[in-house]
Amino acid sequence: MEPTRILYNERCPICRAEISHYRKRAEVAGAALVFEDLNTADLGGWRLTPDQAKRRLHAALPDGHIISGIPAFAAIWAALPGMGWLARLVMLPVIRPLAGLAYNRLAAPWLYRRQLRREARGLAGNDAQP
Repeated sequence: MEPTRILYNERCPICRAEISHYRKRAEVAGAALVFEDLNTADLGGWRLTPDQAKRRLHAALPDGHIISGIPAFAAIWAALPGMGWLARLVMLPVIRPLAGLAYNRLAAPWLYRRQLRREARGLAGNDAQP
């Protein structure tokens, strides 16, 4: 079975911590997830510019379809034992738009702007400063 590939920003300390948690769970469970750092991945295969890649979490499903945002998180959760309920919950017709709004309008833009500030200060790979 082909794995679901997850594209994330390793230089973002919050993103790195969350993905590290998912990666550990995936390794223990043998889940079909592969995590790719957008800073070293071939973004052409993702059909994304570096700036587009930095703006949100992306996933390439086994069928080649690329999803992002809440559906990408749901793909991770669905693949991890004990987290399938969260994937199902967040994709419910009433919850998905609310979760999408929170991610697309609040969380993702905040993380993106925060990382741009870190990069401008030369802190892209240094966790010593917030």
